[in-house]
Amino acid sequence: MNRRVVSRRVVSGESGVGSGAHRNRQSAWRLVGGGVVLAYSLLTTPDSLLSQDAEAGKVIYDQWCAGCHGETGAGDGDAAAFMLPRPRDFRMAIYQIRTTASGELPTDSDMRRVIDNGMPGTTMPGWRDKLSGGERDDVIAYLKTFSRFFDGASPQAIDIGRQPGRPSDEDLAEARRLFADELQCVRCHGNQGRGDGTSAPTLTDDAGFPVRAADLAENWNFNGGGTVADIYMRMRTGLDGTPMPSNSDVIDAGIITDEQLWRVAQYVRSLSPDDPPARRDVVRAARFEGPLPSSPEDTLWENVEPYYIPMVGQITIKPRWFAPTVDGLWVRAAHNDETLTVKLTWNDASQSPDPEWDEFFQGVVQTMTDIDGPLPTQQGPDRIVVQFPVKAPEGTELPFFLGGDTRRPVYLWRWTSEPDRVEEGTATGLGTFLATGASEVTHTAVFSEGQWQLQFTRSLVPADSSIAATFVPGERLPIAFYAADGTDAEDATRGAISAWYAIYLDVPTPPRVFVAPIVAALFTVGLGLAIVWQAQRQQRKT
Repeated sequence: MNRRVVSRRVVSGESGVGSGAHRNRQSAWRLVGGGVVLAYSLLTTPDSLLSQDAEAGKVIYDQWCAGCHGETGAGDGDAAAFMLPRPRDFRMAIYQIRTTASGELPTDSDMRRVIDNGMPGTTMPGWRDKLSGGERDDVIAYLKTFSRFFDGASPQAIDIGRQPGRPSDEDLAEARRLFADELQCVRCHGNQGRGDGTSAPTLTDDAGFPVRAADLAENWNFNGGGTVADIYMRMRTGLDGTPMPSNSDVIDAGIITDEQLWRVAQYVRSLSPDDPPARRDVVRAARFEGPLPSSPEDTLWENVEPYYIPMVGQITIKPRWFAPTVDGLWVRAAHNDETLTVKLTWNDASQSPDPEWDEFFQGVVQTMTDIDGPLPTQQGPDRIVVQFPVKAPEGTELPFFLGGDTRRPVYLWRWTSEPDRVEEGTATGLGTFLATGASEVTHTAVFSEGQWQLQFTRSLVPADSSIAATFVPGERLPIAFYAADGTDAEDATRGAISAWYAIYLDVPTPPRVFVAPIVAALFTVGLGLAIVWQAQRQQRKT
């Protein structure tokens, strides 16, 4: 018999089903039975891993897993205090990513999928390329020894039915209404799905740790996968241990149909780009003949290609930060041979500092370790730093990517949300900043529905090239980024960083680029006509 753990869903008397985050409302508890046996079609790993060896799995676990999850599987390893969300407590046998009903144990395939792919948005990596298939199977066997709920259990995947065809505009509009009204997903995820709903600042997991609502505009970071079928499965089964509820009871109650839930999953998928962003090493600044975009919302930006810059926690220099909010920036750039403008866009559920997020902030401070130094006592601003070498590097040697050093300083644009200002300066290490006086950089910042848009503008040639970078059309210049979320207890050293990339200012296309193909075409046509004429002449002679 599977363990009997009930799934909670909060019910609103007016509109049916509300957010699981509203713990002060009446909770509807129900027992979810496991009677359906059709396996989740997207999973190819067999449920029954007959060659599992728990003793061999313990050796692998102690080497690779215990540092985070602890020797007893309690989620209390030496590294756990640096992490948010916390590593899973295997003793509780509560698993988020499952194909089984809410409150049920995962199948072996479910556990294998998480081990293979990791958990985006957490510190749990994928192990597909590190451990062999047999080793991963053995680890699964050992994980199940931490909880007696697995004794004699035979978890079964639910039947997810068949996904309906491509949605029409009307289907997506109706799904959007269900997302907002019937299912009330906006309470946590917000109107645009960016995790900025009214309940978002107070979300905690079952252990009381603060958690963020998923950013539905980044399906490549979804736990359990970002396809429509993956999203549907998460909505059907819920994420046990978190405020994300199961919607199976909503279907059983006749509030929505199974097909409608599929349509909602299709709507959620539509909030992300069709394809995950590709990483490219060079950001091209488009060349404009006329005026440059005047603000982040200027429609001229629609003609400029965006580039995605992935961000990770700053874990190199103390104080380190393993739980950053910003996981990526979208960068657009343009110039007109005199001025460079750069637009940055990133999702952030809060405009820091925000009193409504004080509870979340306090939860982060109380959860994260202060072993590297004291944590902030109050919310700070949101921050962005754009970094360049003071001088264009020769060869491949670059300044230290975390703010340079005394031998190779870097030139910075430093923006804060409160006060809303940009400073121009230099640095010789992370957290060291020396303003250059009056800034030549201007900016405009706009925050709306969980998203920042920030535009920097500066002339290509600075007043003092000994302390500020010069932008030369037709040449690459290294560029790097730093981002911090004040609501997440981040500051000038705790935050998210990028690697070095390059910005390249496009130059006018030489006339020969256009003339050469025309000349080649004319030459080819002329040569062909000459050959035909010669052949006809020879034929007449014959």
